[in-house]
Amino acid sequence: MKEEKLVKKAVKGNAAAFEELLILHSERLYRTAFLYAGNREDALDIVQETSCKAFLAVGQLKNEQYFLTWLTRILIHCAYDVLKKRKKEMPVEKLVEQPCSGDDRVAENLDLMEAITLLKEQHRTAIILFYYHDLSISEIARSMDIPENTVKTYLQRGRKELKNRLGGEANGKENVS
Repeated sequence: MKEEKLVKKAVKGNAAAFEELLILHSERLYRTAFLYAGNREDALDIVQETSCKAFLAVGQLKNEQYFLTWLTRILIHCAYDVLKKRKKEMPVEKLVEQPCSGDDRVAENLDLMEAITLLKEQHRTAIILFYYHDLSISEIARSMDIPENTVKTYLQRGRKELKNRLGGEANGKENVS
């Protein structure tokens, strides 16, 4: 697999290979950062900070097959750092590049995005990784460095909180056990 070869080269200090990996995953990194930040500028700052931190630490990566999980974990920590610096509620100005079918759909998506930003950190992370990145429970557990059952609890509590905030049925993947 081409990606694994790039990761091995990057771990050995090849900057060009690391840059190619970042380009390969840039869209996903940006989308995740945007989900945390709620605006383009902060999302780009998060991605840039993630890139710097990951470049400095890539030599410490122990298992090449978990590169994206490792990178996502760094991004999440950078996102929380940016949010702590801001110390204010995040405005949700744009939709997360999803096609819409009318004003009601836009309003629903904006309400959902705003509700996600109001979740506790660990619930928000679990929800974003599960629903927006389609990661499995075990991948989320590795990424968050917590047991799988804790991930299931975070997902359940996050969905319950979203349902309460939005006043209706939660959509999407319901049964995670």
